[in-house]
Amino acid sequence: MRFSICNETFQGWDWERTCKFAGSLGYEGLEIAPFTFAEDARSIGAGERVAIRRIAERHGLQIVGLHWLLVSPKGLSVTCPDASVRKATSDYLVALVEVCADLGGGIMVLGSPAQRRIEAGTTRDAAVRYFIESLKPVLDRAAARGVTVCVEPLPAPEANFIQTLAEAADIVYLFQHPAAKTILDVKSASAEGKPLCDLIRSYAPILAHVHANDANRRGPGFGTTNFVPILATLMEVGYSGYVSVEVFDYSPDPETIARESIRYLRHCESASSKA
Repeated sequence: MRFSICNETFQGWDWERTCKFAGSLGYEGLEIAPFTFAEDARSIGAGERVAIRRIAERHGLQIVGLHWLLVSPKGLSVTCPDASVRKATSDYLVALVEVCADLGGGIMVLGSPAQRRIEAGTTRDAAVRYFIESLKPVLDRAAARGVTVCVEPLPAPEANFIQTLAEAADIVYLFQHPAAKTILDVKSASAEGKPLCDLIRSYAPILAHVHANDANRRGPGFGTTNFVPILATLMEVGYSGYVSVEVFDYSPDPETIARESIRYLRHCESASSKA
């Protein structure tokens, strides 16, 4: 298993410190939230992209990819009835593909529940149509740059659209595009009330990324979610991507979260291989 961690975990840290610490713990990758570098990622110039990548590599890390894609700039939406808003959002996501690829990343996780809501007066069918239209040019560019876009299911109350892996799979299959996949986010999948191992087996062909977090929104090992069967099933289905620590509760501190999460995941990996 290859383990990575999301950079917003290290709130207030500079990039060098983040990379040095994550690398020292044995993480192999870092997943970037673009807003932690710039309100508009298009302002991250070519030289800065090279520097970000080189600092990570110096500490033995790969940039896995991007997530939290549409936190900023404000006013973006892939499901807005206003075609000009959707076009601006599509253009921004295409630009993020370039950022991701320039950093050496291969994954973009499209969560952003507020920017993909079914708005009042809009039907679900219309939202699906808007979503697909918005993402088509993004997927085309992603395929050209070797990037996979993962449609992330997010449960209520976070999202009112694409809330389950089944819904994400429906969207992925509607795209019929090689750059369109989905993601297993353990916290979100736990809300479905189905055995996580069954979900992994059902959607293994289109799983391109994994977010490791407890159902309580903290890091793996900080709650009651058992990662031994999760990792064992990922091994069983031949999953070869990253397992990336992503938390929503930043207590007690970045050092403890990062250190204990990978310690727990390594323990579970060892137990999984013996199961």
